Amino acid sequence: MHTVSLPSFKKSLRVIACSVCLLLPFAAHAERLKDLATVQGVRQNQLIGYGLVVGLDGSGDQTTQTPFTIQSIVSMMQQMGVNLPQGVNMQLKNVAAVMVTTSLPAFAQPGQTLDITVSSMGNAKSLRGGTLLMTPLKGADGQIYGMAQGNVVVGGAGAAANGSKAQINHLGVGRISAGATVERAVPSSLGQGDQIFLELKDSDFSTASRVVDAVNKRFGPDTAAAQDGRVIRVRAPMSNDERVSFLGALESISVTPAQVSAKVILNARTGSVVMNQAVTLDTCAVSHGNLSVVINTQPVISQPAPFSGGQTVVAQQSQIEINKDPGKVILLKNSASLADVVKALNSIGATPQDLLAILQAMKASGSLRAELEII
Repeated sequence: MHTVSLPSFKKSLRVIACSVCLLLPFAAHAERLKDLATVQGVRQNQLIGYGLVVGLDGSGDQTTQTPFTIQSIVSMMQQMGVNLPQGVNMQLKNVAAVMVTTSLPAFAQPGQTLDITVSSMGNAKSLRGGTLLMTPLKGADGQIYGMAQGNVVVGGAGAAANGSKAQINHLGVGRISAGATVERAVPSSLGQGDQIFLELKDSDFSTASRVVDAVNKRFGPDTAAAQDGRVIRVRAPMSNDERVSFLGALESISVTPAQVSAKVILNARTGSVVMNQAVTLDTCAVSHGNLSVVINTQPVISQPAPFSGGQTVVAQQSQIEINKDPGKVILLKNSASLADVVKALNSIGATPQDLLAILQAMKASGSLRAELEII
């Protein structure tokens, strides 16, 4: 059980108010169906490619430490009809090996352009001012779906001289707007026959039931039916043109989602605590306080007398101090709203880091009516 340091209440109150994201209870409001669910089969596909960025101002890969850069250059030169003699040790400074990534959106057609991200994979100091050479972009199946090329834009700057260095933002990653061209389309299927399937972004039986009711009310009975807490089957027109119009009207339906389950998110690295409005607290007694141990070590030098023939001896002297602030047991009454929960936790005077242990103890005792998730 923890004890509490009462003089730090006001300071801890301000810290906790900044760290705990307080969402006061509010009435549920309707949302568009397109914000709650997606159409099965309508999705993005990730693309990746390996390429070279040239034209760097001496900030490229150190080729002696990145042999793959040299191999890529030799292979590219051979494809262009330039054969380098065996054993040539190229010391290039203006070339960097990079990975190119992007996402192919649904219904993308050949000739459409995509934004791409270019990331250094060697030890290049900066990609600023470089040009990406033609790079094929492949999908998970190994097929080429796009070609990328263009001037890399880096949102930063840096300089170094005589051991001093100054840098603004990250220089190893850049973007090229409309830097890739789609070369192959991915077949997309909007359902089978006269059916399409909606997938809720968050699985919830209550929300799925409400979506079914809203769709049937708008388009007639037996139009929609829930298969489980996430997937909803909807009857749709067979014609592509009518189906697109139907999906446009379907996405615009307003649905009031069910209240989410009570959850507390704990970030163990930063000490952040986030609660949603469904969190409640049963009556419990909490004791919290401070126990600090301070160890101070200082060197003690023993100097021999003149002409004594002795040697100087250096010893370490440590002082250990233990401070324990007085504790106090506080009774936290049961509460039905997040505001009352936060007010009760603030009355303890705990810091955000302390709340991690306190909330876990409350959950173990059954007083905290919420699911704990540590990230």
